[in-house]
Amino acid sequence: MPFMNINSQSIHYVDHGGSGPVIVLSHGFSMDHQMWSEQIEPLTSAGWRVVTYDERGWGQTSSSGEFTYWDLAEDLTSLMDFLDIKEAVLAGMSQGGFLSMRLALSNPERVTALVLVDTEGSALAAEEKALFRGLYESARQNGMSGPVGETLASILFAPNFEGINFWRGKWNSKNPEEWNDAAECLFERDDIDERLREIKCPALVLHGDLDAAIPIERGEKMASLLGGETSFHKVEGAGHSANLEKPKIVNPILLDFLASL
Repeated sequence: MPFMNINSQSIHYVDHGGSGPVIVLSHGFSMDHQMWSEQIEPLTSAGWRVVTYDERGWGQTSSSGEFTYWDLAEDLTSLMDFLDIKEAVLAGMSQGGFLSMRLALSNPERVTALVLVDTEGSALAAEEKALFRGLYESARQNGMSGPVGETLASILFAPNFEGINFWRGKWNSKNPEEWNDAAECLFERDDIDERLREIKCPALVLHGDLDAAIPIERGEKMASLLGGETSFHKVEGAGHSANLEKPKIVNPILLDFLASL
């Protein structure tokens, strides 16, 4: 398995090959690189070099100490350096979008375009933070196999998503105490709405109309604030993980956007 050691982290990645332009796919909270499995073959078949990886604390990537989404953006920049990738399209779902937008702010010359799935630039409101902190404390006390896992699944996925049990199995295999640094990063993220106009690259925004974690209105707000040419698409019937839940809708839109660059 390929790993890159940077900033006291051992980051697991998969370079799916290809000699064309690069797209790097960043996953959401509580997930790992496998959440992009439905996009790999269509992208590589279209000539793209595809890179997926596990962010700090998820999948096979370790976590050591507190971090922010700016730190995760730095991790991704280091991974691109390690793989000799000068610039790439960055696609990110939820927290993958948080870190991708921060990389576009800190190193705009490295970002050809953004694909933002069920994400936003805003910080959590106080009531949301209290709700999610309560859910996490319940997970620490009771584990993920019962009602807490059911609640998280209802936040991340639409009710009819067939892959729920696969992801719940991953959550059950991980001690909730190991989520602590990633949870703090999520809960305490900074607000970058006022800086989104600085992002001038083209952007595709995809958002599930049933998203319970980040309602679609907030995705529309983010899209309106971005400073470059931006295309917004509602993904009908999808929850918070539109690319995972509705690949037959998402993939053609994604491929058309990439072909237009």
